[in-house]
Amino acid sequence: MSDETGVARSQDTDTRGTRQRSFRFFAFLVFAAGVLASLAVGWSGTGVASYGESIWWVGPLLGAGFLLAERFTIHVDVNRVGWTVSFTEIPLVVGLLVAPFEVVLLAHLLAGMGMLMGTLLSRRALSHGVYNAGVMCLEVAIPFGLVALLSGPLGDVGPAWLPVLLGALSSPLVSAVLALGAMRVLGGEVRLSGAVRMALYILVIGLLNTSVALVGYEVAVAQPWGWALVVFLCATVVGLYHAYSGLLRERRDLEALSEVSLAVARSGQEAISRPASAVSHSQADPVDWRRVTDRIRDQLNANRVVLHLFRDGPSEVVTTVSGEDQDGEPARERPWATRGDPLLQLPGSQVRYFRAADAPEDVRDALRARGASEALVVPLHGAQQVLGTVEVHDRISRWRGFGLADVRLLRTLASHLATALDNRQLLGRLRHDAYHDPLTGLLNRQGFRELTADRLRSAQRLVLLRLDLEVLSTVSEALGHAWGDRMVVAAGRRMRDVLGRSAVLARLEGGSFAVLLAGQTDEEVSRLAERLRAEVAAPYPVDRLTVEAGAVVGYAVAGVDPEVRDDADSMLQHADVALRAARNGDAAVREYVPSMGQIFLRRFQLVTHFRQALDTGQVEVHFQPKIALRDREVIGVEALVRWSHPEFGRLDPDEFVPAVEATGLVDALTCFVMERALEQVRGWLDRELRLSASVNLSVRNLADEDFPDVVAEALDRTGVPPELLTFELTESGVMADPERALPVLRRLHALGVVLAVDDFGTGYSSLAYLRQLPVDEVKIDKSFVFGMGSDLSDMAVVRSIIELGHSLGLSVVAEGVEEDAVRDQLVGMGCDTAQGYLISRPLPPDRFEAWLRARTVRARGSRDRLVLTLVS
Repeated sequence: MSDETGVARSQDTDTRGTRQRSFRFFAFLVFAAGVLASLAVGWSGTGVASYGESIWWVGPLLGAGFLLAERFTIHVDVNRVGWTVSFTEIPLVVGLLVAPFEVVLLAHLLAGMGMLMGTLLSRRALSHGVYNAGVMCLEVAIPFGLVALLSGPLGDVGPAWLPVLLGALSSPLVSAVLALGAMRVLGGEVRLSGAVRMALYILVIGLLNTSVALVGYEVAVAQPWGWALVVFLCATVVGLYHAYSGLLRERRDLEALSEVSLAVARSGQEAISRPASAVSHSQADPVDWRRVTDRIRDQLNANRVVLHLFRDGPSEVVTTVSGEDQDGEPARERPWATRGDPLLQLPGSQVRYFRAADAPEDVRDALRARGASEALVVPLHGAQQVLGTVEVHDRISRWRGFGLADVRLLRTLASHLATALDNRQLLGRLRHDAYHDPLTGLLNRQGFRELTADRLRSAQRLVLLRLDLEVLSTVSEALGHAWGDRMVVAAGRRMRDVLGRSAVLARLEGGSFAVLLAGQTDEEVSRLAERLRAEVAAPYPVDRLTVEAGAVVGYAVAGVDPEVRDDADSMLQHADVALRAARNGDAAVREYVPSMGQIFLRRFQLVTHFRQALDTGQVEVHFQPKIALRDREVIGVEALVRWSHPEFGRLDPDEFVPAVEATGLVDALTCFVMERALEQVRGWLDRELRLSASVNLSVRNLADEDFPDVVAEALDRTGVPPELLTFELTESGVMADPERALPVLRRLHALGVVLAVDDFGTGYSSLAYLRQLPVDEVKIDKSFVFGMGSDLSDMAVVRSIIELGHSLGLSVVAEGVEEDAVRDQLVGMGCDTAQGYLISRPLPPDRFEAWLRARTVRARGSRDRLVLTLVS
């Protein structure tokens, strides 16, 4: 526990202790006022003798009436103060009419003797007992005083029952005022509007009870069998009160369930919405568990609530306590329980009720150690494990301990709390997975970008370092991806050992790592970079072999290029340029200098040559087949652009497509690819081959309001059915400007074109926006498909995406299928379509035609059309 946390808890304990001492003083003050008021009224009242012998049956009758009124009540517990809507006004009215003050007061006190003895004999509730005794005295003394005071002035101008009515109404109002005072003393929030509403509410209830009592008295006196009507009337009122009490409790129970669930759920949402730099996966729990336990304690009117949460290991228990010790002071820090405690090892998920008087010996010892005479205990069962335990100690009540309603509420509360905890842990895992690499546990590219952007806001000198493990692809091809993954993990571990646990280290992809350094000089950065390179390049033992590895490092210092504003992407780009310079030069470690920006000059040249390349035939469209996994039918192709530059040679799309997109020429590129794809589909249709073609869309296409018209014109011109054209879009493309992208997508969808989400699972809005997009299929990102054979988490992600897509009525495509085992796993998961090198690389049109002839045969389809089926 940190010093700040300890100080906060100490201050909270001091505050609660002060409030308890203030309440004890307030309770004794109320008791003294009640005793003095009783003595004053009794001294001036009428003696017992004037009532004759009827007093011997009136007294017990009033005692029975007060006893029934106390038993059938509506309890409302607010901030540890309980006020009660009861039928006390009914026997009080009768007492005001037919009995002396002393008899009524004695009957009222005797009726409440069970509650008073239960509290006065317990040190922990002594102040509550004294307070209640004083209130009970005032509830009788003040009405009698008012009746005596008002009988003279009102006797001649109004009915005889008017002073009794006013006196009886004063009793619940006095209780309400004292309850509000107790709430204020105990630190509860008392608002004027709430106090006025409470007073009006009590006044209405008191008026109803008083009216029933007066009417009943008049009927009983005037009619021989009037008492039977009175009994029936009282029973009806009791039934109404109890129905209302049940509704009131259900409403407050629902409020408690909502508050407890939201207290946990909102903290999880806040944690997952913060950037990677704001909170790590291992940070302290942000949930205000004291607020949760306080709410449970208030709802169940308990003396104490203890929440145990199990963390990380079988022996670690995090405990939160809300309530009082036996001496009435706030519960102090103590070793409440360990995992060996019998109350923390209960099987099942049911609520258990224990009393110290008849509990098993081990449970009795545990209750004694807690200072509790009774307890409700319920384990918090999550989906896969026990998350903790809730203990509720000693119900504060006039008459009874915990009942069935309390057990049901606690069971429901525990279920909601366990679900909220489960969901919160799931959100935490999802957030961690979104910003961390599943193989190494290091930050991934997105997490590293966000953290770098956050650190750039500070005044520190930052250095971004890139390191590439160069032997990875060779090892993967020779020994398999599993051994390549092991080398990546080992390389990450070596870098962590050099940098320490606090350094910012990320795996970007493959064998590429990134490091963010702060406050180091040029010499220190140079030495550290060389040390990292040497450590990562050291030989790796693989079974009985030793694999020689290589590594190159490039790094960039923030502010080194005055013409470029530093941000996460520009620093990564600069470090990448330095890395390429190290790979192509003599030194294995290079620092970025602005002169290395010549690489961007080449990109500029590529862009300027691109329009000419489209016209001269340098840019071609290759086709990669897609097959239906269930029946191995070739159902379509993906159209992929290729550029053979006369000066630079064959260019990778990753090199020129981003530059083309950035300069606004992507519309021409998309239209070029779409035209070639439609021409090819038209040619296949003329040969009775029904194959679809997929074309990638960019951010600029989705922002072009005229693009759907261009597509419609191309479809009409070529005569290709719209369902044979698929547009693939990325989530990041849609989210760049969703207000402009969604209308374009809806218009395309209205044309009948198939829309697919590409690279699904890597975006930041997959689940939030998938239902809003008018899409027909999702494509699982190949990074997850690659790892299915060696990483169970990747397999789980793929399975989840397939199930999610099917649940939304979408077709699911897996790209990057390169192994038979992966294909078979996808078939078993119910994936619809696959593409990848296992089936075929992207091929130019003539070679694709040859592939079709060599690898497929014709068969009659279900709709009497020619289909293509892969030869086994």
